[in-house]
This record gives sequence, structure tokens and C-alpha cells, in this order.
Amino acid sequence: MVKNGHSVQTVCLDAPGSPLDERLCSSAVYLLGPSYLGYGFAPRLEPWLREHGAKYDIIIIHGMWTYHSYCVAKVARQLGLRYVVFLHGMLDPWFARKYPRKHLKKWLYWPWAEYRTLRDAHFVLFTTAEEMVLARQSFWLYKARERLVGYGIKAPDVAPAQARAAFLESFPELEGKRNLLYLSRIHPKKGCDLLIPAFAKAAEADPALHLIMAGPGDAAWIAELKNLARQLNVESRVTFTGMLKGAVKWGAYDVADAFVLPSHQENFGIVVAEALAWGVPVLTTYQVNIWREIKEAGAGIIHPDTQAGAGQLLSDWMALSPEDKSAMRVNAKACFTKNFEIETVTHNLLQALEDVLASKSTSHTFVGSFAIR
Repeated sequence: MVKNGHSVQTVCLDAPGSPLDERLCSSAVYLLGPSYLGYGFAPRLEPWLREHGAKYDIIIIHGMWTYHSYCVAKVARQLGLRYVVFLHGMLDPWFARKYPRKHLKKWLYWPWAEYRTLRDAHFVLFTTAEEMVLARQSFWLYKARERLVGYGIKAPDVAPAQARAAFLESFPELEGKRNLLYLSRIHPKKGCDLLIPAFAKAAEADPALHLIMAGPGDAAWIAELKNLARQLNVESRVTFTGMLKGAVKWGAYDVADAFVLPSHQENFGIVVAEALAWGVPVLTTYQVNIWREIKEAGAGIIHPDTQAGAGQLLSDWMALSPEDKSAMRVNAKACFTKNFEIETVTHNLLQALEDVLASKSTSHTFVGSFAIR
């Protein structure tokens, strides 16, 4: 946004003196923490907004369910400030199904706080069409001016040969293998426990097939997964790399025949966009909200987030001809360029903000009802 001539400043509730992400170096950053309790109450936020809020054309609220969104919306109503809300998947009904007690607590909070925050926002911003549809299903009391802007990443700027060499220097035993890559947090939500049995079955048909499990995670859960691989007699064919960064991370994509993420819920999936950017076909589930774009582009294979679905992802991939796999790699890169390259997404966001300034966001696009869904 700064490259497009805009001034962007960041307000966060970290305590003064906290280390900052290097990507914020071009922005003025105001650290108004510390925040307290699970709700993130920060007593310095409201006075700061009342003193400085009118200096800004638009406020972008990132996320919800903590004090910052309620506070900004309250002050904006009182002072006539313009604001939009970027949800980042926080109204996905998966959370209601997975954590019903938390959802009940949210209902006690919803009508007088977050419902009004979204209702009064000039736009509620979404990363995918799937996210926008799903957001309507969490609470019947829902009223929003919806706007799809997308989400994305910068295309990788490391040379493939350099990336591959960096990865194989750390994991030389994986050279020449037909590698399937999982790269994300090692977490039950990601379907890791579905992937290893699916891989064990697929590995019976291909002695060169290998699974790379890359990413950080809880030590106990990783131990369970390693034990599962041992029980299924594929321990030597599954490599847990830990967290990968920089050229080594991109090298993992480079040695991969396909990227596999049998997740139970992903609002977007940065790692999926990374795989597409590197031209790696994606094998994933309908619970990853960019599945429509992947399927439409012919950039991967989609199945349900079940044990059978995970197995089908791998069997469908192995059944493809070499020509079909090569075509899917080309489609993957084209899918990234069209949908997830950050310059395109920035243009969409700026257009939405310009429409707010031009008062083109007056009517609600979706109004919930009392009907039981």
C-alpha cells in the first residue's frame, strides 16, 4: 500500500518495547498495550483513538472477538469515523461445531458487541468467496456490507536451484525421492493423523514415495504421529523436518511432486498459496477455503477431510499420467498469478477503501434471519 502512495500506520496492543515484525518497518507503529485477560482489554486504546482517530481516512480492524474490535467500533460510531473489518476467517462455522461451548459464550457477547461492529462497518472484508458464504452461517443475527478482496503473498524471489541445494544440504537422503510435502503447523486441525495412514497405503504401490512433514508443533503430538508411522511400517519413509525458513523452505517445495494438506479448516492457507506460487500441485480438502479457485484452475485435487478422502487424494494423484502432472504444475502457477499474487490483492483492497471514501458502501448485502439453518 505504501508503494501505491498511501500512508499506513499500525496500532497494536503489544506492550511498549515489544519486538516488531520487520515487515512493519515502513509504518509508524503505536504499541498501546499491555492488554489484559483473555479478552485483551487495553485501557490506553480508547483515549488514543479519541485523540488521533479523526486524522485517518479509514481504520482497518483486523480480526474480532477481542476488545480492539469493540472499542474501535464504539469510538467510530461516536466520532463518525470510517472503518472496515477484515475477518480473516473468524466467523467460520467450523469453530461453532468444534467448540460448541465457546460458541454459546460468543452468543452472549454477539448481539451487543460484534454484531453491531459488523453491522456498522462500511465493509466487512473477506479473503475468499467460500469464507463469505460460510460467515453467514455462524449466527442468525448477522448484517453486513460484504466485500471480497482476496488475500495473497509476494511471489518467491529465490532461484529454484539455490532453494533445492539449500534443502538437500540439510536433507540429502531425500534427493531422488518422489516426495509428497506437508508444510504447516503439526496440529490435529490440519489432518496430520489422516495423512500418515493414507501415505502408508499409497507407499505400498511406490517404493520411491516419501512423505515430508515440515513444520513446528506440540512435541507430544509429533511423537504420536511418529509412533503411528512406526506402527504402519513407514517410519523410514516419513521425515519430520521441524520448521523450515527462507531458501530451505522453498527448497522443500522444489523437491516436492505435490503438496498435501488434508486440513479440517483453513480460512485461506498461506502455505497453499506458496505451493501454487512455486508451481506445485495441491492435494487438499473442501475445508480449505480456496479450494474453488484450485479446482477451477485445474491446479490440484480436492476431497473431503476424512480418512477416505485423504486416501483418495493420494490415489488420484498417483493415477495421473506424467503429462497430466506436468500440466497441473503449470496450472498451479497460473492459479497463483490470477488469484493470490499480492499486487492483485492490494489493488482489490485499495478499490474497496476508495469506495468507502466515495460513499459507495451504503446498503447491506446480507441480512440474517431467525430461520434455523
